Amino acid sequence: MSALKGRHLLLALLAALFALQLIALLRAPAAWLPATVTIRLDRPGTVTVNAAQLGAVGAAGTRLTVSRDAGGAWRLRAAGPARPLLRRATGDERLGTVDTTGLRTFRVGPRVFTVFSAPAGSLAFTDGATRWTFDGATVHRDGRPQPPCPGAPWSAHVAALWNDLAPSVLRIARPLVFGGNLHCGNRVGVAGVDGGGARVARGSDGMVLAGGTAPVNAGDANLRDDERGLEGVQAMTLGRTRYDVSLDGAALALAPARRVALYAAPDMALPAPVAWQWRQRSLWQGGPVPWTLAAAAALALLAVARARPEPARRRGNILGPLAGARRARSTLSGLGRHLRAPAAALVFAAGCTALLLERGGAAVTTTLPAGCSLLLAACAVGLWLVQPGRLPAAVGAALLLAGTGLVCQLNLGLAGMDTGWLRYYGKTAALLAIGSGAVALWRLSPWARLAISQRRIEWLLAGAAGGTLLLLGAQVLWGDETGVFDVQPVEAAKFVLTLLTAHCVALRMGWRADHGKQPGHGARWLRLAAPALLFIALLGCALVQVDDYSPLILLLLWAGAMMLAYALAARRWVAAALVGCAALAAIAGVTALRTGDPGRLPATFYGDRFQVWLEPGRHPHTGQQVQQGAAAIAAGGWLGTDGMLGLASLGHAGGAVMALPAVQDDFAPSFLLHRHGLLAALLLWCAQAALVTGLLVAAVRCGRAGTAARGFHQAWLLRLRAFTLCGGGAFVAGHLLLSWGTNLAILPVMGQPMSFLSAGGSHLLFFLLPLLGMSAGSSQE
Repeated sequence: MSALKGRHLLLALLAALFALQLIALLRAPAAWLPATVTIRLDRPGTVTVNAAQLGAVGAAGTRLTVSRDAGGAWRLRAAGPARPLLRRATGDERLGTVDTTGLRTFRVGPRVFTVFSAPAGSLAFTDGATRWTFDGATVHRDGRPQPPCPGAPWSAHVAALWNDLAPSVLRIARPLVFGGNLHCGNRVGVAGVDGGGARVARGSDGMVLAGGTAPVNAGDANLRDDERGLEGVQAMTLGRTRYDVSLDGAALALAPARRVALYAAPDMALPAPVAWQWRQRSLWQGGPVPWTLAAAAALALLAVARARPEPARRRGNILGPLAGARRARSTLSGLGRHLRAPAAALVFAAGCTALLLERGGAAVTTTLPAGCSLLLAACAVGLWLVQPGRLPAAVGAALLLAGTGLVCQLNLGLAGMDTGWLRYYGKTAALLAIGSGAVALWRLSPWARLAISQRRIEWLLAGAAGGTLLLLGAQVLWGDETGVFDVQPVEAAKFVLTLLTAHCVALRMGWRADHGKQPGHGARWLRLAAPALLFIALLGCALVQVDDYSPLILLLLWAGAMMLAYALAARRWVAAALVGCAALAAIAGVTALRTGDPGRLPATFYGDRFQVWLEPGRHPHTGQQVQQGAAAIAAGGWLGTDGMLGLASLGHAGGAVMALPAVQDDFAPSFLLHRHGLLAALLLWCAQAALVTGLLVAAVRCGRAGTAARGFHQAWLLRLRAFTLCGGGAFVAGHLLLSWGTNLAILPVMGQPMSFLSAGGSHLLFFLLPLLGMSAGSSQE
């Protein structure tokens, strides 16, 4: 009966969270956006427009000059920080850049460089005294690689060594930068020019020279005055806004296709040749396909929920009604079993369709409406509630956190003044549906109930580890700290690493007491530890390469938790005490660093972050994010900026907090504290504590069952689940610790999303949902 009451309480809380989202959508004020921007020049002439007059986002300070000559040809010139990207059928070209093929000389600031012949795919040039060769990864000066710059992190040394030894296809691409006073690393010094005066990078057809902060001439052409014809241009990207381009004689039409600015009223001061066709933002209207799939999934889930029988209540000893009730429950249960798989498939298909629309919508009008995302998210959450078996406490807490994150992201999307903010909400809803549908389909499939041999599981783990390592290698070669191919492989790596390590530890726990006396004992230990150690080493190398050390700190927290779990399970009390002492020493070190002298810190990547953390007032530029976050949290107080836990401001504009960098990711907790107050954050902390506690309790339960199991295979499988849940809980706790520490200035700024609250799609799809699926599967069995 207590479990039933808990389930009803969970349903009530989830209903309240989704009701808040519905209220926010209904209360959202009208917003307008340009459907088409038309520039009409009936006779030869020129018109200059700024980014705001085109509805562009992320291009402040940029001005475009559009001209039409006597022959009717249209041309475009840009001035400012954002350079337009023109897309033609033959390829892309960006204003202010030039292909170095056929280039004879170029000038950066006061220095002139002469280009001479070089192997294909390389650029060779000289200033008369020194000869440089650049292959897209390494700069050679007079035939020797340039040494790393003074103070460069050791990852730069590792990358330089790798580029010297690796074949060309595996080298890490890094641009050549002009400016500064030193020839080092991938930098050519130019006196009187700041770093970033110009850059050369590998393009699709060769090396491309791009202008920067200094005047750059390619031959006789000044890249700042670069002008391109618009004939044959299909699309143009300015800042974060993409336009579909069409020419019709005297008219140039730009149709915003991705991330366009929003306005409170259809009014904009425009030059005479420029006209806008306004369109009101719609939160409900969209294509029929996502609505049809989401509605079908919702109906199927309602049918499953209706067919889910309630526990029978015995009243007296009347056997007839009891028998009839049993037959009715049997019929309803059979109907529910047959509908669960189609409902999961519909949720999965709707999520995939929604994600495709979010990623590849041809125009703003074809993107996924927020109302459909709300229905899709409700279906994804409901899918967990109708699965057979008891709902684990960790899954219930995770569903509450997911609902809270959806409320926060929807408020963030409605508060932003461009269409891109709502994409975070739509993407989260789509990925939640995809992951929930995939987990449900796996749990309902016959393969989930088969007794898979240990060898097959080991092959699956090896394949997952290999695939993840390939993605990590792709991130090192072609990506950055945000990921590669719009995917963050680190999130999948964390889950696979946890599985791999749990497998090794579970095997070790199954050794007999006299195993140490058996021949080959050391080799067995090495065989067990080598995959995990290799994976950790490669993962650490990839994370260092992308210049973000916070994943390594997260990895250390996870490693300490796994060592503690093994020590406690194996009853190695000394080892457990050592791990506890190391944790206390780390806490003491952070405390001592917080009260230390910032001037004594090294001038490295994280040394700068520590200096900003300790004294943000002395670093007005680099410490702006920390100061803005602190101001937003202080403005929220206990009850939010509206004094009603954010209920009065649902769906309304966000104000100055929207200017906080990474407010949708790393600083999403600051938005929550600003909008909903510290009291709402305390409730969120309780749900987060319930999630971590639920995972650890499930891990302990599986561990005890593994100890009591008689067969080796069953004991190993239960221990595998136990250590996986333990490691997953450690990663979740680490994410929460680093995220709260960053937002509350307890720790330096670290680029880790808060689980379920931040718009971290890969973290949700590749780590959180598989972890919850394992927790639910363990509870079911």
